[in-house]
Amino acid sequence: MAKEKIKKEKPKKPKYNMWQNSCWMIGTAWKIKEKKVIFICLAQVIIALGQSLVSLFISPAVISAVETQKSLTYLLVTILVFIGATMLLNCANSYVFVCLKAWAGAFGVGEITQYIGALTMVSGAIGTMITSLNELRNNAEFLKLTFGFLDIPNKMYQGSLTVEKRMDNDYEIEFRDVSFKYPGSENYALRHVSFKFNIGEKLAVVGQNGSGKTTFIKLLCRLYDPDEGEILLNGINIRKYNYLDYISVFSVVFQDFRLFALPLGQNVAINSSYDAGKVNSCLEKAGFILDAEKMPQGLDTYLYKNLDKNGVNVSGGEAQKIAIARALYKNAPFIILDEPTAALDPIAESEIYSRFSEMVTDRTAVYISHRLSSCRFCDKIAVFDHGSVVQVGTHDGLLSDENGKYHELWNAQAQYYDEQEQE
Repeated sequence: MAKEKIKKEKPKKPKYNMWQNSCWMIGTAWKIKEKKVIFICLAQVIIALGQSLVSLFISPAVISAVETQKSLTYLLVTILVFIGATMLLNCANSYVFVCLKAWAGAFGVGEITQYIGALTMVSGAIGTMITSLNELRNNAEFLKLTFGFLDIPNKMYQGSLTVEKRMDNDYEIEFRDVSFKYPGSENYALRHVSFKFNIGEKLAVVGQNGSGKTTFIKLLCRLYDPDEGEILLNGINIRKYNYLDYISVFSVVFQDFRLFALPLGQNVAINSSYDAGKVNSCLEKAGFILDAEKMPQGLDTYLYKNLDKNGVNVSGGEAQKIAIARALYKNAPFIILDEPTAALDPIAESEIYSRFSEMVTDRTAVYISHRLSSCRFCDKIAVFDHGSVVQVGTHDGLLSDENGKYHELWNAQAQYYDEQEQE
């Protein structure tokens, strides 16, 4: 009688969840007395327990942070800890599984290399993700100020009328008994100002510090609305015009202008696409010399080194000329220059004044300056004092009035130069 071969059947592994699977493996390993398998199963159970604890304690914290709308920093830190802890435990579980299986003889050398390589790539990707999340958390602090500014509601009345686009630049602006004080202040910055701009006129606005010159320009550009009186454009209150349409008729260079870390041409045009010939013409009118040695790429040369290590740092005078060229490029009916030559040397300033009429052509120009000698080329001069317009006239006419404010300011500056000459 042939001996029957008794086949030792291996117990079939049931399809349970992780906990049940681990318990089944431990029970089976205990029966066959395989200590290595028992050790592998216990290691997996411990790691699974850690994953469960992470989910148990941190996941509710994430949900609570969202529901209670806690700070962005707190929410990002909680999510970061949750994701990091879970990923690290998963990696640890995988590494332990591969290493212990190899120790038990279940894997060959090739399989071990394959598994370890795959785990290394996964862990590297996880590390990169955690680093990116950490950078996001750090940068979020710097964005608070920006988003806080963008979220400020615009309480100014937004008109609906469209400003007529006139090829002849026939625009007339009138201040009619305008008074204004800044929010939170009890003192009026402007008081009962009545003034009318003549079309194509070059107007100089002068006065001591705090006399209301810059406030006058801010109201003209509708950065603020007057508390009393009204400002009219072609006989219509400017509040009735669409805001974007209204500000499109002004080219303004304020004292605190800014240039961008972008190519020179884009800085002048404020656009990525521009007319190179027009940009060069505006730079030439503003007295900016495009030096081939300093700016080898011409209009494509980056200003400053923030975005391009080969960028060029420009001086204060050069930056002011670029800002004037920017105002000329817009070709708006009104051009406003607030101390446009403050950073220029006397020769460059004289050149700007000599070409001023050529620069503005038939447009209405408003020029603010503390240097009264620079006002001679203007058609009219408005003298501000303590928030009011105290004198209006030409240079010669105002200077002839010995009791006027302009005569006082002129003599004060002339005396300073006379003292320097005597020394």
